[in-house]
Amino acid sequence: MKRFYLVGFLVLMAFDTLAQLSFKKAGDAALPLEFSPSWLWRVFAQPWIYGALIGYIGAFFTWMHLLRRAPVGPAFAASHLEIISVLVLSHYLFQENIGMPQMLGCVFIVAGIACLALSEAQDHGATEAVDTPADGTAGANAAAR
Repeated sequence: MKRFYLVGFLVLMAFDTLAQLSFKKAGDAALPLEFSPSWLWRVFAQPWIYGALIGYIGAFFTWMHLLRRAPVGPAFAASHLEIISVLVLSHYLFQENIGMPQMLGCVFIVAGIACLALSEAQDHGATEAVDTPADGTAGANAAAR
């Protein structure tokens, strides 16, 4: 199950990152903004707009699949890992600066995800302990339910 979560969140992060970076490139190509058929043609002639659409659609379906099995709290927090990937890739692709506030924010995101994951693991362990008593009466308890 852990492998499912790891692969699922990596795929979600990849789709989200693709969407955000593609949307930035499409937005740059859309300037100057104007409401005209030629502007719409210019926007939809850019391949980046389709990268953004693919990213958003892929992220949606990946997210829906993950939510069937993953606990909502840690899953929602882990979905924000894309902020870190977009920040790092924006630095390399668009020469955007990464300062101390951004690095501190990344640390807080990772720390929050770790806290929620540990909390979920403890809750899951407590649930298993309740379901399987130490005296070996788990089968009798299950039959009585």
